[in-house]
Amino acid sequence: MKVNIIVEQNKDGFYSCFVREDVPYVGLIGYGASSVEAIDSLIQFYNESKSELAKEGKIVPDLEFTIHYDMSSFFNRFDFLKISKVAELAGINPSLLRKYTSGVAFAGPKQYEKLYTAIQKIAAELASASF
Repeated sequence: MKVNIIVEQNKDGFYSCFVREDVPYVGLIGYGASSVEAIDSLIQFYNESKSELAKEGKIVPDLEFTIHYDMSSFFNRFDFLKISKVAELAGINPSLLRKYTSGVAFAGPKQYEKLYTAIQKIAAELASASF
């Protein structure tokens, strides 16, 4: 079963995530000090729940996760990306992108599209690199 994990930074600076779809017998959520911690806690809870529910004869489907990040959690997860370089590639002012990632300002659909295109370009360049 394919499911979507939604990862968000909370106002307290911690991260939370949840699965958008209904999974039989279990509600999947995770919390942590980083986006990775939150995702790991959700997956650990899923694995533990699946084992416990199996003992009761309840079958929880195998899940294939797709992860969706808000801007803050994305740059937390991929902290090796320099915000100023991503902003430059996307054609966005670096200080504005920092405001987006800190939650001070919010990007509109056009800005998200610019960022998405820049991230796709970075991914393609990384995928084609070799040593």
